[in-house]
Amino acid sequence: MRKSNLYADIPEGVWDQDWIVNSQAVGTSAHSIKYLAPYVFKVAISNSRIMKVADHKVFFTYKKPQSNRWRTMALDVMEFMRPACACPHADRRFLQHVLPTGFMKVRYYGFLAPGSSVSMETIEALIELSFGFVISKPERTIEPFDPPSCNQCGGRLIFVFSIPRFKPIRSGSG
Repeated sequence: MRKSNLYADIPEGVWDQDWIVNSQAVGTSAHSIKYLAPYVFKVAISNSRIMKVADHKVFFTYKKPQSNRWRTMALDVMEFMRPACACPHADRRFLQHVLPTGFMKVRYYGFLAPGSSVSMETIEALIELSFGFVISKPERTIEPFDPPSCNQCGGRLIFVFSIPRFKPIRSGSG
C-alpha cells in the first residue's frame, strides 16, 4: 500500500479492527479453484435469489455445501448487510462479499484483463527474470485419433453431414 501511495487513503479506524483470517487447506488446486470461482466470477448474491424484503427482513434462497436442495432464510435487513465480523455464520453476510471502492475482480486486472496486450511468453520471461528460475512446461503427447467405428460390424464410419438442432422461431403475433 505504501509503494502504491495508497497508505494515506486508508482510514485510521481500519488498523484498530480485529482482522478475521480463516486460512485453511482445501486440498488440491482443483479444490482451490472450485472454492474461489464463485467469488471471482459471480456476485455475492444475485437479485434472483432475493425473494422479498418485508417487515425489516430479507428473504433469500441458498444451498448448503454438498447439497442440491434450495432453502429459504430470513434475516433482519441490518444482519443481512452486516460486514465481516467475529460472529458465527459470518459467511452469510452480504457486505463482506462486496468489493471495496476501487477494487476490481481478478479477471479484470493486469495481464488477466481481456484487453491486455501482454503475452504469456512475456509473463513467463518476467517471472524467470524476477525469481531466477526457468519455467518448464510439461511435454504434451498427442495420441493419434482413432476414427469412429460401427458398433455392429466394426467398419470405419465416415462423416457425411450433421443436422443442426431444431429451434422454433417465435413470431411476435402471439
